[in-house]
Amino acid sequence: MNDISENPPSAERLPAFPVEAGVPRRLAVGWLSLGLAALVASGLFSVLLVLSRTPAIQEYIPLLDFFHVALVVHVDLSVLIWFLSFAGVLWSLAVGAQGAAWGWSALALGALGTAIIALAPFAGAGNPLMNNYVPVLDHPLFLAGLGVFGTGFALLVVRTLLTPAPADGARGAWTTALRFAMRAAALTAAIALMALAWSWLDIPADMQGQGYYEFLFWGSGHILQFTHTLLLLVAWVWMAHACGAKPVVSRRTLTLLFALAASPVLLALPIYLGDEVASLQHRLEFTQLMKYGGLATFPAIAVILFSLPATRRVNASQRPARAALFASLLLFGAGGILGYMIEGVNVVIPAHYHGSIVGVTLAFMGLTYHLLPQLGFGAPAPRLATIQPWVYGGGQLLHILGLAWSGGYGVQRKTAGAAQGLDSMEKIIGMGMMGLGGLIAIIGGLLFVIVALGAMWRRQSR
Repeated sequence: MNDISENPPSAERLPAFPVEAGVPRRLAVGWLSLGLAALVASGLFSVLLVLSRTPAIQEYIPLLDFFHVALVVHVDLSVLIWFLSFAGVLWSLAVGAQGAAWGWSALALGALGTAIIALAPFAGAGNPLMNNYVPVLDHPLFLAGLGVFGTGFALLVVRTLLTPAPADGARGAWTTALRFAMRAAALTAAIALMALAWSWLDIPADMQGQGYYEFLFWGSGHILQFTHTLLLLVAWVWMAHACGAKPVVSRRTLTLLFALAASPVLLALPIYLGDEVASLQHRLEFTQLMKYGGLATFPAIAVILFSLPATRRVNASQRPARAALFASLLLFGAGGILGYMIEGVNVVIPAHYHGSIVGVTLAFMGLTYHLLPQLGFGAPAPRLATIQPWVYGGGQLLHILGLAWSGGYGVQRKTAGAAQGLDSMEKIIGMGMMGLGGLIAIIGGLLFVIVALGAMWRRQSR
């Protein structure tokens, strides 16, 4: 399937994507540092979060409301801020050095907003609302933190879309297609921001509480999943190349497959035009968009899978990326399968999105390992960095299987302690699996932070 004229033989020996010194690399390091800081902070909340739902331990954490406060902050730090910070890493590398002032302003606002979000519970922010996508503490300080971070993210997206891209020359299929995919992801993020503004303007003025935030973030949250998925595909292609894979299609075909994966977001406009934001039909149509729009990624995923046989023989420095690539594919696939098994409102729903989210997280972790030396740091410890994706991914796989098992017996989502209704051995076993898997995953997440910070420290201490 190769288009030989577009893939000169020397191109395969080049890196999948160039990491330019100067402003691009410094901004990428800044966004990566912010993402790692968010993961560290979310890990502190996740320990109590898992313990508050684990049989025989949950009785010692009597404050049910703390579970919800911890859940809100954990989700926003470990998903929203970590994912969007890593988007900042990739977009900083994609656009070069132009618009540096915008880039630094975006990073500063992102860091300030993250700090406010993480510290808000210790400053008295409470009233957790468990709406989907961006759960909130309905408190002025926490909401201000979200607003500051969102403003920084909006600046990041604008810079990515408006800054001309450097010329790729004859680097081969990988670089041109990856740069296109990153900009396409920025475009979907811009559409998500516009959807957020539309929802804010359209929601009835008298709506308050959880219902308000549910409708506020529903459309933009669904659209943002396509941003994450495009960057996931970027990470998979990048890691596959780093492990010795070669393009099985031309740059033009690969670019078209990325465009196909992004195309479902264009349906957001007719959804917004067709029904009021605060309507059941609006919610259902976005659910269908995510359920069936995700099928548009299958051709790109198939191309990546066909390239994997070339990764069977790797050296020690390539093994961390390969481990993360395969663990990510496994978890993302498991999450996708569980998504089509959802019936009713129970813990099968978090089993689905935990699988998908962790699939994205593992891809970003693996790409971090690959990028660290190119960003000016030391190489990650190869043995520990190879084990870490399987510890984290294996724990999360056990976690989601426990949730899926429990959901089949009716355990409800977003509950803790006695509210879970663990009145049968099947429910206790399932939630026990969830707790054990969650604790293993926490260890795996901690290992990632240790490995990444260790590599960064070794270079800085020279």
